[in-house]
Amino acid sequence: MGASLAPTSLSAQETINLTVASSHPLVIPWVGMIKSVFMARTDEILAETGNYEISWNEAFGGSLYKANATLTSVEEGITDIGWVFSFLEAAKLPLSQASSYAPFATANPPVQLDVMEELFETNDAFRNEWEQYNLKVLGFTGTDMYDIYTKEPIEGIDDIDGMKLSAPGVLGTWLRGTGANAVDGALTTFYTDIQTGVSDGVLSLALGALPTKLYEVAPYISRFDAGVAFSGAVAINRDTWDSLPEEVQNAMIQAGKDYTEAHGKDLLERHEAAMEKMVELGADQDPPVTVTVMPEEERVKWVNKLPNLAGEWAEPLEAQGIPANEFLAAYMDGLRERGEEPARDWDAE
Repeated sequence: MGASLAPTSLSAQETINLTVASSHPLVIPWVGMIKSVFMARTDEILAETGNYEISWNEAFGGSLYKANATLTSVEEGITDIGWVFSFLEAAKLPLSQASSYAPFATANPPVQLDVMEELFETNDAFRNEWEQYNLKVLGFTGTDMYDIYTKEPIEGIDDIDGMKLSAPGVLGTWLRGTGANAVDGALTTFYTDIQTGVSDGVLSLALGALPTKLYEVAPYISRFDAGVAFSGAVAINRDTWDSLPEEVQNAMIQAGKDYTEAHGKDLLERHEAAMEKMVELGADQDPPVTVTVMPEEERVKWVNKLPNLAGEWAEPLEAQGIPANEFLAAYMDGLRERGEEPARDWDAE
């Protein structure tokens, strides 16, 4: 759609028309924060001089495109700015999947996002895999901790053997070795998948399960604290970006940093609150929502059931000349340098 400039008053303030969109609705926290943090901060910064203002054309909730087209929609200018869901872009964004193939490495979203932000600045291969698609990354997104939500109760990780569990894109690999069958999906499809019997439950996160009411159809929440994952970025079409005045670009760069920081803190702080809220909201349903904290030995058992996911992910990429092992090591080292203790040293296997 591109940015267009038009004078709005005798003060020579210019209005820039931009479309901002996403496949997911505003009730999903990291989407809602595009509006409440990124857009709001951009407006706030620009208001300091009054030279420019942005007229935002909002198209959230899949009104322009669905979850399988988040990258191409920004790349092709269907939207100027949008959230790119990297989980569903494994072929085009291979290095961005590193955290997904190194599960149980960290349960600290702010730390993980800090590592990814640093890698984007220092690792050319990582940055180029995004920028080659005619876009500029402004902010990064991640997840809170993943747990298992099911229609029937389970007592341990062995009980998911034979179950069909929905999972977003590459995160289905976290079920390998458990005997569960991964069903590809996203937060926008999970509820219906369970309701219609396509799946028996989901591998999902509290901040997504709460607004989409997954607890209504999968009331048994088994807390394994499987860790967090890098999930994508808020990006702007490069042609649109190049057309923007430098002052507007600088405002968006700062707003993007603020978005990443606020989003990381939000993921950490609201995870427990979301769990408690689901129990509260589901108290009167039949069966009521039940949260079971799995013993540490069950978490360890799950980790040890997994094959060498990172090695299997890296090998074919290395054959293509993509420095997957180097990137994985940099990611894991970044976590360790910040005090994290991965449950499994994926980069050493």
